[in-house]
Amino acid sequence: MTASPDLAADRPAIPHQSAAPGPGLGAPRPATPDLLRSVFRQHAAGVAVITAQGDRPVGFTATSLSSVAAEPPLISFGIGTSSSSWPVVSEASYVGVHVLGEHQRELAATFARSGADRFAPPTRWRSGPWGVPVLDGVLAWLVCRVVARVPAGDHRIVIAEAVAGDPAGDGRPLLYHQGRFNALRD
Repeated sequence: MTASPDLAADRPAIPHQSAAPGPGLGAPRPATPDLLRSVFRQHAAGVAVITAQGDRPVGFTATSLSSVAAEPPLISFGIGTSSSSWPVVSEASYVGVHVLGEHQRELAATFARSGADRFAPPTRWRSGPWGVPVLDGVLAWLVCRVVARVPAGDHRIVIAEAVAGDPAGDGRPLLYHQGRFNALRD
């Protein structure tokens, strides 16, 4: 794996704006971690749990899950290198991807909580294809073969190819917005 480039060194200055901002727009601010978090609090995202098997099962809640390509069927997600799950994910050949339903807020919170025993009851799970932990009761799940881990600042973007799964869960998706787990409104 190569080291990630120093992205900060190439940041351009904010260009001068000659016109006043439009309705609802404030003056631009320099990009900082806080600005990025503030902007993405406005972005509703689906909630997934990523799992992997090492000496023990690991997992974490992710809102960065994306479909990358249909042929071959590729997905991606981000994981912080300081995450307790990273050492196992960094070596795993396969990962589990679980799309959570609105009834699974507590499961999402458990897998987001630092230091939690994420696979202890009441979490229901089993060993799935390629030994990957598969969570019960989710809207959909995939087992994916890891094909790349791309450095991205203090994270890695994992790209993986779907090799098995089941889309047949019941319910509506769980969303993350404004720092909270939410349900769709009718």
